Amino acid sequence: MKQQEAERKAEKLRDKLEYHNYRYYVLDDPEISDAEYDELYKALQSIEKAHPDLITKDSPTQRVGGQVREGFESGTHETPMLSLQSVYKEEEVERFFQNCRNELKKQKVRLVAEPKYDGVSVELTYDYGRLVRGLTRGDGRRGEEITANLKTIHEVPLRLQKNKTTSLPSHLVVRGEVYMLKQEFVEFNKAQEANGKKTFANPRNAAAGSLRQLDPKVTAKRPLHIFCWEISDATEGRPSTHSDCLKALSDFGLKVCSEWEPVDSVTDAIDYHHRMEDRRDDLSYEVDGCVYKVDHLADRETLGTRAANPRWALAYKFTSRQKATRIKEINAQVGRTGVLTPVAVLEPVKIGGVTVSNVSLHNQDEIDRKDIRVGDTVMVERAGDVIPHVVKVITNKRNGDEKKYQLPERCPICETKTIKPPGEAQTRCTNASCPAVLKQSLLHWGSRHATDIDGLGEKVVNQLVDQGMVENIAELYDLSADALAGLERMAQKSAAKLVKALENSKRNSLSRIIYGLGIPLVGRVMARTLAEEFGTLQALSQADEERLLQIDDVGPAVASALRAWFDNPQNKKLLTALQDHGIDPHLKRRTKSKRLEGKTLVVTGELTTMTREEAREAIEMAKGKSTSSVSSKTDFLVVGTNPGSNKTKAAQKHGVETIDEDEFLKLLGKNQE
Repeated sequence: MKQQEAERKAEKLRDKLEYHNYRYYVLDDPEISDAEYDELYKALQSIEKAHPDLITKDSPTQRVGGQVREGFESGTHETPMLSLQSVYKEEEVERFFQNCRNELKKQKVRLVAEPKYDGVSVELTYDYGRLVRGLTRGDGRRGEEITANLKTIHEVPLRLQKNKTTSLPSHLVVRGEVYMLKQEFVEFNKAQEANGKKTFANPRNAAAGSLRQLDPKVTAKRPLHIFCWEISDATEGRPSTHSDCLKALSDFGLKVCSEWEPVDSVTDAIDYHHRMEDRRDDLSYEVDGCVYKVDHLADRETLGTRAANPRWALAYKFTSRQKATRIKEINAQVGRTGVLTPVAVLEPVKIGGVTVSNVSLHNQDEIDRKDIRVGDTVMVERAGDVIPHVVKVITNKRNGDEKKYQLPERCPICETKTIKPPGEAQTRCTNASCPAVLKQSLLHWGSRHATDIDGLGEKVVNQLVDQGMVENIAELYDLSADALAGLERMAQKSAAKLVKALENSKRNSLSRIIYGLGIPLVGRVMARTLAEEFGTLQALSQADEERLLQIDDVGPAVASALRAWFDNPQNKKLLTALQDHGIDPHLKRRTKSKRLEGKTLVVTGELTTMTREEAREAIEMAKGKSTSSVSSKTDFLVVGTNPGSNKTKAAQKHGVETIDEDEFLKLLGKNQE
């Protein structure tokens, strides 16, 4: 291919790839399949390999590249990136409105209300539509230059979309918030802990730590997202209102949260705050309040700024989810992989409507790093769906009676000597027959995201193990209703129900079975990847490390853990026993049905024919999208029994069609089966 033709084709491919990135990551509405996208990407790679001089900094192939840096350079913000004044009372919001009206000499001042994202603020600079620089907030005037790391976030376009209705400025400075989704944060922390790496207290800290990696390839592996919330500077074409700026950002291909609203009164502002606080736990990302900004940019100029924050904006924070309490004692719990986890027993404290009395301290390294002692007064945080954790020790509350804690040298359950391999964070019990390990394995096998066995709770499992009725997962399927009825608080009817639930659990999907086996480092997402790749347990069990490493997202640690698990003689016997009981799932290949293509659905309440997780999988198999919160982009709200009031209210507000379970099954085509 001649140079001129190669240059033309490469540029065309870059435009196509950025457009499809925008459709996939920003709009959540892809127009082509992953395979088709990969073909375009490989075509561009091929041209750039043959013509290295054609590689540009904004090429999609350059999202992760360059050398590991020794440190971060700093850069100056063109306009100071100030923090916002925070308030906690309604009367302070009323005072802010009144001050704006007085200063502007207006009876009515329109504001824009937005969620206050609990993430990391960054600044993106685009010249002629191309990303040229990314900075952290820093001290507000200078920030760290993290362009290479921001490029790894697919929601950050390397080149902006050209739009017929909104002209693209030759120089544009955009501000936004980098964050992690709640569930992705939980999975990320689990993987970090399993690999003996540092865990993070909350999604905000995890996002901050990810952006400050000196190697962009590390950042690229972290589940980061971004919402853009402001045009800071622009050479030309900047809209006259903040609300129009948000629309322009969307037109340019930048991701903007759909939760913003114009508010014209204190009543509207307070109502928005109440609604957002009610929905706080339903949102997939963390928010810790609401932000109000004067809409007209000319009015902002009139109001001006203080030394540390603008006069035209205000943050109205939610009720704090941090409380101080005292650690009464620390106990070691043994998990299904033999890991000893120190758990602090707290003086009960109510945080975010939930009473917290126990909190994991993760491992000995974490205890030592934070210098946590029995008797310490600590700050505990509970944020949304994230498990409560100790933020810090309040050292000035110490009186000298506090005692340092060390995990025991012997397992607290079976007395086997514990080990802590060099370079690892976990202390382990090495006894594969340890009753605590077996109990946790059984509970994990029957958990909601694994085989979902109703009735196989902690009290039942404890009795089964303590009485020697079950010595491995497969032996659950030998239990009879009569044997179970002999357990404490287990009547004949409950026993029969559990036997039926055990029988039903044999029909679970391959990914659920893989996850339920409790293989170290194999979470739900990894289990699904392995199921899609191998199709059967037998094929997976026979794959060597070289074959496993060919799979995206499978690294050396996961490959080694898989091989070690399947090579264990006890586990080989377990798989054979499960197969003898009829548990040998084959992957149900995704149907080619496109019944829900382009449709977004939210499920609330309980369904009778499937779990919420199975409903989500069914939606995705029909090419639809399943989300956790209702917005203007939602097409259907599926309503089961005991639905959430927040979701139904949001559906009414956005005019989203609500359907019952029968109508949902019809959409899936299941009524014809």
